[in-house]
Parts: sequence; C-alpha cells; structure tokens
Amino acid sequence: MMFPLLCFGQYTSIPDQVFEQVLIDKGYDNVIDGQVLTANISVITELYCSGSWITSGGIANLSGIEDFTALTTLNCQYNQLTSLDLSQNTALTDLRCFANQLTSLDVSNNTALTTLNCGVNQLTSLDVSNNTALTDLNCGANQLTSLDVSNNTALTDLDCYANQITSLDISQNTALTDLYCSANQLTSLDVSNNTALTYLVCQENQLTNIDVSQNTLLSDLRLMDNKITSLDVSLNPSLNRLDVDNNQFLSCLNMKNGNNSLLYTFYSIDCPNLNCIQVDDSVYSYANWINPLFKDFFLDSTQYFSENCNYPLGCFNINPNSVQEIPQSISLYPNPTNENITISIENFNGNIQTEVYDLLGHRLQSTNETTISLRDYARGIYLLKVAYGDRVEEVKVIKD
Repeated sequence: MMFPLLCFGQYTSIPDQVFEQVLIDKGYDNVIDGQVLTANISVITELYCSGSWITSGGIANLSGIEDFTALTTLNCQYNQLTSLDLSQNTALTDLRCFANQLTSLDVSNNTALTTLNCGVNQLTSLDVSNNTALTDLNCGANQLTSLDVSNNTALTDLDCYANQITSLDISQNTALTDLYCSANQLTSLDVSNNTALTYLVCQENQLTNIDVSQNTLLSDLRLMDNKITSLDVSLNPSLNRLDVDNNQFLSCLNMKNGNNSLLYTFYSIDCPNLNCIQVDDSVYSYANWINPLFKDFFLDSTQYFSENCNYPLGCFNINPNSVQEIPQSISLYPNPTNENITISIENFNGNIQTEVYDLLGHRLQSTNETTISLRDYARGIYLLKVAYGDRVEEVKVIKD
C-alpha cells in the first residue's frame, strides 16, 4: 500500500545568528536553528536590518537573502558584510548597504533599482550600466577610480565624494539636481548640460576652471580647496551659498547676479590673489556681509566689494585645457620700490598687459610695458594684474 509523502515546508539556511535573530524579532522565525521557513520570507517586500538597530553586533553574513524573492526594499547598513549576493532579488528598487566592508557589489540583475546607497565600503569598481531606472546613487567614501553613469539618465542625485575619481562625465544626466563630488582628483567638470542643478558641491579637487553659466537654478555652490583662477556666477540668480575659500589662484570673482540679497553663506578666505569682488551693490554688501548678525560670511581682510572691478578682458574665458596649474612665475624687482617696478615672467616672451590698482579697487593705469613707473603714487600697497597668454595673475607691490 502506497502512502502520500508528507511535506512540512521548504527551509532556507540562515548561517548568521545575528541575521536570524533579526528575523525572529520581526516574527518571521521563532528559534535560532540556522534556518527559516522559506514561505515566511519569500513574500516579504521590505527588510530593515541595519546594524544601528542591532544590539548584539552587526550581521557578517546575509546568506539566505536570495530567497527573499519579493523584496523591493533592503536596508542592511552599518553591518560587517564583506559580500552581498542579490542576484535573485530582481524586484529590488531600494538598496542601502552603506557602511559595511564590501569589496565588490554586483547589481547587474537588479534592473528595477531606483535608489542605491553603497557608500563607505571598500569598492574599487561599480557597474551601474544596467540600472537605468536609478534616480539616487550614493557611492561615496569608497576606492573608485572611475564611475560611468552615462546609462543612468534618470539620475537626480549623485554622491561620489571621497573616492579617487579623475574624470566624471555627467553630460547624459540632464535630470541631475544634486551633485556631490568632493574629495576626488577631478581636474575638470563640465556641467553645461545639467541645467536642473540646484546643489553642486565639488570641493577638494584639482579644478582650475568651471563654467556654471547654464546652471541658472543653482542655490548652493561649493568649490573650496581647488585651483580655480576665475569664477563667474553672474547668471546664477538663485544662489544663496557660495564657498570658494582656499583657491590660491583665484583672482576674478563676479557675483553680480542681480539677486545678491538671497546670499546667506559666503566664504572666500585663503584666496591671496583675490581682492576686488564684483557685486550688485557694494554698499549693500558692506552693510550686510561684514559682521552680519544672522548670516555666515568670511572674507580675507584684503578683499573688497565693487560694482565694477575692471577685470581684464578674458579673465573669465580661460581655456581649462591649457591651464592645468598656475606657477609662481612672475618676478617683480625691486619690490619694495620708490619709483619703477619691472615685471619678469619665466619662460614667456609674448605680450604682457598690466593694470595697476590701489586697494580701493581704482584702476590707476594700464600698460603693455614691462617696466612701470610708480613715481607719482603715494606710499602704500598696490595691486598689479598681469595678463599674459591665457593666464591672469595678481601680485602686490610696495611703494616706499
């Protein structure tokens, strides 16, 4: 006589006891025995197992996650994961594996992903070419040397800070509103196609030039700790924060955007070549940006405001491909002087155009001579703006 085979259900192996305890706490399991009934987990759509909520130590192994086949949201942040196999979790739309110890992450099967936060791991590469639905990508604080987001045309938020990225092509990401690319090794960044940008944070790179004329919605622009030589934000009327501090070669800054009253944060300290800052109304700027009560403004003591800084022609049209770094190439002698000052530029034999300014921003003379007379000027400090080739440098001279 034949008897029917009795089936008590299929089980999924859960080797990590911390992970299994999470499942017990959530009511999907009842005892730590290294397994869970598959039927209990195959219908789960959201799983939150962040290590920040676990009192018994983080999860080191997420094996068993492959049978959570209905999962759309997985939050496994702040754990001790070194690997993560999500190849069977094809319904995932939201993955947050921030702050683990992952050295690799394969999301090629997770084509429905809209949010991916894999920051603060040890990733040396990340392939998101199949994740065309992504709108939010955070891969900051890894070890990436490159990042291809050309297929991710739906991206609105991209955070790739603190990696080792040398170039970043975002020309296809026209929906971007927030870009954080600080602490990389970028020497250039083209944002001309990203007209929806409102936040651009790109500090601690090697940028020498950036054109934000097409980014008219920008409200927050942070470029400190770069090698910017000039910056024009006159076409950014929504700007309420601008940080350009510690740009050693910055000599031209045009902030005359017709809406300076929106500005609530401005940093321009440690910019030794920047003196005149062009603004809408210098009286307003002095009254509201110097020792303000409710605003956050820090300037160098040598910097001043003017409605017309008389910047030399071409100041804001430097070719970024020809200027990788501006050397300390100009020599002035004698300095101090009581009459004439002579300009010498190392390894340059072309035309030189020099403008002489006092510290109030008044242009006193313009000449293409290399020897300039200061005989008729009072004793004090004067600024020389020297334009040669495609470079502009500002130097100080003391008249005895």
